[in-house]
Amino acid sequence: MRIDTNLLGTVAMPDAGHDGPAATSRRYGRTAFADAYQDYLAYARTADETGFDTLWYTEHHFQHEGYEVIPNQIQLGLYSSAKTERLNFGQMFNIVPQWHPLRLAEDFAMADILSGGRMRFGVGRGTVPREMQTLGAMIESGDNGMDATAEQANREVFEEAMALIRLAFAEESFSFEGKHFVAPPPGIPDRDGVVTELTLVPNVMRPVEIYQACTSPRTVDYVAEHGHVGVYTRQSFTRMKRAWEKHAELAEAHGRILQPGQERMLVLHAHVGDTMESAMASARATHDELAKLLSPYGRFATYDPPAGMDSTPFDFLPTLEQSIEQGVYAVGTADDVAATIDRYRQEIGLELLSLSLDGPGLLREHVEEQMHRVSSDVAPLLGVSMGASAK
Repeated sequence: MRIDTNLLGTVAMPDAGHDGPAATSRRYGRTAFADAYQDYLAYARTADETGFDTLWYTEHHFQHEGYEVIPNQIQLGLYSSAKTERLNFGQMFNIVPQWHPLRLAEDFAMADILSGGRMRFGVGRGTVPREMQTLGAMIESGDNGMDATAEQANREVFEEAMALIRLAFAEESFSFEGKHFVAPPPGIPDRDGVVTELTLVPNVMRPVEIYQACTSPRTVDYVAEHGHVGVYTRQSFTRMKRAWEKHAELAEAHGRILQPGQERMLVLHAHVGDTMESAMASARATHDELAKLLSPYGRFATYDPPAGMDSTPFDFLPTLEQSIEQGVYAVGTADDVAATIDRYRQEIGLELLSLSLDGPGLLREHVEEQMHRVSSDVAPLLGVSMGASAK
């Protein structure tokens, strides 16, 4: 089993939790954002030393609230690769409709070459109106329910952009004509002629594995059809198992038979302590701050219904205890965390795992300690050898 880690990418937030200010009222300044990048570099070094395979970042823009403040994952990953020895760097995710697809392909290819093949390519369609509309992407009401017309346009742009990116990666020269993108545009004069084809310069030196967020049935079908690695998170044990199996069924319908853990990755929140009580005490504020931020956008509606309810409310606000019970958070001693992970491995054939170990309110020393605990205490219980020497 491969073990990665992924960063939400927050600023220092000592007042995280339900007792802190409302998520929408937070505002940080330039110094807080700049200081956060020293944390991200430290996490890269520690993840490298402790043997994680890949460190994944998250793309967001204009978030003065301080929750997700990395606008260019490729740039940060490339710089971090120069400060580390063997760690891979991934994007969870590049929000494709916010990019010109050929600029995204160029940037990734150049970073992959300069890093010695240590980039992992992740893509998503995006959800945040503040950034998407500002950067020219079609979206209306975001996580609270995208307007049907905007949803279709967003999906069309994404899928067409991905077709162009895959073509550019695969071919020495190419041309493309779609509804939203034409490459090259007709009639461009060039050296006594016109441009009829393009070449991506530089281009990748190896096949590119594409990771994609799976958050809707249509997206899962698209991911299964194209052989992308589907990335799943924040679903209960029972719902995750159904989603895992449905992905395999759809891949088979598209003519490909998957092994139990093939082409799917689980993202799991984790927090390790000396005791269950100490781990829960340490994890509670960061869990509650994240729940407070994301619950209005339906990010926990994929939990099983609470006792006494027929369905899970769209804006469900889970407690830490509920997140642990549902298997979305693995919290406790090393034995407890390993047991949660092993349940996924036994029930869904888990092979690709990314552990979310940072979060609002956790200081650098806490996150680095978690990386060390996973490497030295949790992984051996799962029969996984981490550390640079194991690579």
